[in-house]
Amino acid sequence: MKAYHVKNVDISIPPIHDLTKIAEKANLTLSEKEKDFLDEVTTFNIKARYPDYKNRFYKKATKEFTEIYIMKIKEFRQWLIKQISN
Repeated sequence: MKAYHVKNVDISIPPIHDLTKIAEKANLTLSEKEKDFLDEVTTFNIKARYPDYKNRFYKKATKEFTEIYIMKIKEFRQWLIKQISN
């Protein structure tokens, strides 16, 4: 998304990690479902940084959970690459 921002808005990239906010600053049009997805993925970063969240996230991140999110993230990445190419 930061590449999309650079291409379509400005080379000055926002110094944030919230994926939905980055998309908004990049003027990327997202559905509510896509925003919800990015909000969920953003929490992975937060949960991995703090010990109490990290432990809860570790229990949540089963093999099935991880495989589902890897697939969803890859699909979103492919969609985003198409947006950058347009």
